[in-house]
Amino acid sequence: MWSDIFYPENPKRREQLIRRSQELQDLMKNNFRATNQLIDAMNKYLSCSFEHIYLQESATLRENCDVIIGCIRKIQVEVERIDKELKEKLEPTLYEKLRNLSLSSTDFKAISKAFETVCGVATVGSTVLFGYLIDKGIILANITRKYVIIGAGTLASVALAVVFLGIDMIVEAIIGKIEGDQLKADLEQYDRALQEFRPASEQYQDNITYVRIKIEVLNE
Repeated sequence: MWSDIFYPENPKRREQLIRRSQELQDLMKNNFRATNQLIDAMNKYLSCSFEHIYLQESATLRENCDVIIGCIRKIQVEVERIDKELKEKLEPTLYEKLRNLSLSSTDFKAISKAFETVCGVATVGSTVLFGYLIDKGIILANITRKYVIIGAGTLASVALAVVFLGIDMIVEAIIGKIEGDQLKADLEQYDRALQEFRPASEQYQDNITYVRIKIEVLNE
């Protein structure tokens, strides 16, 4: 590119942004997948009726962020509803045991009645999943905050397909004209967002995997 003559650092920055774009793509795809796994568990064990969400490459980065943010917020609302109703129906000490998942067989029998009234189901899976969602509620809030940051960034208004196709299209979409200082600033902003988004995404995915495995083991 002619601009490389005037901005010799641009090729290196392009390669860096390509790698950041690929990492963002992988994190977002995995987060959508993990959210759908959580949806499946909630539909099965808490009698919810959430629909799967899908990453749309024809949509903008912000629009895809809004999809997962909206879904997680709906999950949070449902968890809060169940939590409120269970709290009203259970003894305070029993409710705390539920939150901490420190239940005896006797405790489970009492909690099962409350779950059946509130959710229409009463299984080990429903108890474990709900206890996890209450205990790990901050995980849902945290990943939502990170998506808000990503959705407000430099690439937010660019179609996801463009973001993932390559640096030349990204640069044209962002600034229309290659300028070294602007490219550097965009890369720095992208890096800051990923530094926060990366650990939050990994923790989010790990926690959902953990609770799914735990439910499967207890139901064996």
